[in-house]
Amino acid sequence: MNGSLEETRSLLQGLLSGWSDDYRNVEVAVCPPFTALMEAQRLLLGSPIQLGAQNANAEKSGAFTGEVSPVMLSEIGCSYVILGHSERRTIYLESSEAVSRKVKGALAFGLKPILCIGETLEERERGITEFVLLEQLRGSLAGVSAEQLASVTLAYEPVWAIGTGKTATPEQAQIAHAFIRAQVEMLYSKASSENIRIQYGGSMKPDNALELLSSPDIDGGLIGGAALQAASFLAIVAAAASASQ
Repeated sequence: MNGSLEETRSLLQGLLSGWSDDYRNVEVAVCPPFTALMEAQRLLLGSPIQLGAQNANAEKSGAFTGEVSPVMLSEIGCSYVILGHSERRTIYLESSEAVSRKVKGALAFGLKPILCIGETLEERERGITEFVLLEQLRGSLAGVSAEQLASVTLAYEPVWAIGTGKTATPEQAQIAHAFIRAQVEMLYSKASSENIRIQYGGSMKPDNALELLSSPDIDGGLIGGAALQAASFLAIVAAAASASQ
């Protein structure tokens, strides 16, 4: 919940003016607040930067005051939607069952979900990280076919490393990503696990992006505060371009 219309406009103009051909191998999307989506779509039209939203309801329409449907997002040019973000799970108590309905709703109307999973500090300290990740993964992907999974991006969010002063090392992040990939293979197939994109969402910044993105099972980043300034955002994109070479 950051960024006025003018701040969003300024950020996107900064991204576009600083864009380089060196980034052509990096897929980039921005997910501004709902109120800025139309302006973002206008500014990004014809650019290499894609548009996404931060949440969506599972239903096409109906008596859900205050909600936004996947159809509404699709018709204004969104390609992606973030679902199951740790803040939605912890603050708004969204269950994996509810997230699963949203994932299937997004897929049904042409959106590509960015599905978030991750453990809290308490869960990590209790030694149940893998249990939590597997339960969230299995529950959030319930009813999603292997064919549909090809349109899903996973994002690992170590909730304990976001805005807490604690940081996950690249080794910790890689271990979690490798575990998630192995579970995808068990739930679906080796081909699915090899092809799925798993992003890291634990406070990736310009100074740690290259090391994280060079890890074998980290395919990208789900960036929060570090993406609110164009220079910082572009530095992370540049790191991704370097890691992809």
